[in-house]
Order: sequence, then C-alpha cells, then structure tokens
Amino acid sequence: MQHAGTAAAEGELALERWFPELRGRFARVPLTDLPTRVHRLDRLAHEIGLDELWIKRDDESGRLYGGNKPRKLEFVLAQALAQGRTAVLTFGGIGTHHGLATTLCARSVGLRSILLLLGQPVTEHVRECLLLDHAAGAELHYGSRVPLLALSAARVCARELLRGRLPYILPTGGSSPLGALGYVNAAVELQEQIRAGALPEPQCIFVPMGSGGTVAGLVLGAKIVGLRSRVMAVLVTDIMAPTPQKLAKQAAGCLALLQRYVPDLRSLSVRADEFTIVPGYVGACYGAPTEAGRRARDLMRNLEGIQLETTYSAKCLAALIDITHRREYRHAPVLFWNTYSSVDPRRQLPLPDYTQLPPAFHRFFTGTVVPE
Repeated sequence: MQHAGTAAAEGELALERWFPELRGRFARVPLTDLPTRVHRLDRLAHEIGLDELWIKRDDESGRLYGGNKPRKLEFVLAQALAQGRTAVLTFGGIGTHHGLATTLCARSVGLRSILLLLGQPVTEHVRECLLLDHAAGAELHYGSRVPLLALSAARVCARELLRGRLPYILPTGGSSPLGALGYVNAAVELQEQIRAGALPEPQCIFVPMGSGGTVAGLVLGAKIVGLRSRVMAVLVTDIMAPTPQKLAKQAAGCLALLQRYVPDLRSLSVRADEFTIVPGYVGACYGAPTEAGRRARDLMRNLEGIQLETTYSAKCLAALIDITHRREYRHAPVLFWNTYSSVDPRRQLPLPDYTQLPPAFHRFFTGTVVPE
C-alpha cells in the first residue's frame, strides 16, 4: 500500500499518518510515548557474529509502564470506558506482566482490575509481580488449572453483574482485534523509521510470542505498509499456544476494523502461511527459565546495558542467537523487538508483605524459588 506520510500532529499515530481517513476513528487513552527508538547493538552483534543487529526499544513505550502492553491497552481501555465499564477482568500467570500493566494503566484512567491467575514456576521476579499487582490495587484470584480459573471468572462476573455491571473482559495478553491495532501501528512506525534512514529494512524481526496479539498486529502491519521483513515469532508458552491459523484469525479481525474506514484495504487478506513460529524455547513449561535464556539475558545486560527477563524477552534473544548463526542471516540486518518494560513500578509502589495477599497466593512465598 503506497500511502505517503503527512506532517505529524501531536499525539497522532503513524497509522493515522499513513491513512488519514483513520484519524479519530479509534478512541485511545494516552499511555504511550511514540515512536520508540531504534539503535544498533554493535557489541552484542560482534559477540554473536552478526554484521548488523538492531533493537526496537518498546521497553520504553510508556512512562507508567513500558513493553508491548501499553500499545494495546490504549485502545482496549478506551473501549472499556466508552462502554461505561468500571472494571477490567483479565488472565495470566502469577508473574504476568500483562496483568501488572493492565492494573497500572487501568488505575490511571479510573478502572478497577481483576486478575485471574494460573500457577507458573516461582522466581523472585514472579513474587515481586504478585506483590506489585496487589500494591497497584488489583483484585487477585488463583486457579490451579484453566477450567478452575474459568469457573472463578464466571463467579466474579456474576458478582459484578449483581452489583450492576459486567467487567470488561480482556483476553490473555490483551490479544484482541482491537488490541492488535497497537502493533499494526508499530509496524507502520517502523516503516517510517526505515524511510527516514534511522535503520535499514531488517531481513527478519525477532519478537517473543505468548498469546499472539503482538505478532498478529506486526505481520498485518508489515503487509499493509510493504515491509518485507519476516517476523520470527518465538513461542514462549505451552498454555493454549497460538497456531498460524489462530494468528491469521486474529489478524483478520483486526484488518476488518481497518477495512471499515480504508477502502484500499478491502482487497487485502492475511494467510496462515505468512506467520513464522519458532518453537523449542519454552523450556520445561511456561515461565520456566532456560539456560539459553539466562545466557542471552546476561549477554544483553553485560554488553549493552539492557535488561531482559527470563519468561519472554531472553528466550526470544536466545532464539535469535541460535538462528542467526545460519549463513543467510549473518550479513543482513536483524532486528530484536524488546517487549519487556524498563519502567520499574517499585519506584511508585512500595511492596507489601505477602500476607496481605489473598491466602491462595501465600504458598508462592513460603517455598523455594527457581533461579532466574
């Protein structure tokens, strides 16, 4: 799609510059500082034998919380407010960054958060996330298995309905057609940076994949703006893991939202074979640190001063290091998309004692932890 950019207005999205007919069509709450910057990782590139390694700093996407979540939450929280909801209900593991991001961002616009959480290997970081969820005001519920968590969600919804209103239900990871718009916009933003000379067009883009909304949006956005970069979705979950078919369905739902207003997009479609899923990096289970992930995290921290975590971003970098040893990647630009937040919520939220959490969560503070 060959749309020319126009002069940037304050707060305007790259997607709105690309398609002026989208201006004002989708409500947003201001949670991001865009565009996020790109820069080279020369020390890390030299260490792993690449000519050009770049990073997209979505860890700096917002002041309240960074990472990939605020791009999605801008749209979905605006919809929750427009529907008159007073609470957001969402799901994740006990160390969920999505749940923490949702709680912090929802609180900033006057919405309560209800988190339905599954177990995962307990690290000190997981414990810290649980304490931060509570400190930020989230209502926490635990389920040992997905069916039990679904039952808890039904009970919470019934309770809220008796109080007068259902909560806004946000899928795991914020992955919905509306949320994926945030990463369609991110792909357009990247194309603008390429055209401005900030970086060359990458041969491939490595991004971690949990629920799949980020990947669905990136692949769709890349197709819309003519980016030839292959999105390498590094699978980091074994809980209802997305398939190419599910990703294509997510992207199709997002595309349908855009097609309402952009006639040029009505002939476009997204196929399952346009998604590249990289398996083999989950580890023992969702949230379990891996040795390859630890090594990748340490390399990034020691060589570039950038912090990763062992559930998503470090496993993604581990995959990048392994795959780009192949000859076809070594002399081509490669982009690592950092989806971990570099904002430290502890600066604004003192950590409570774990005994202040609901009793179901106390077990995660009384045993040993998995080394990170």
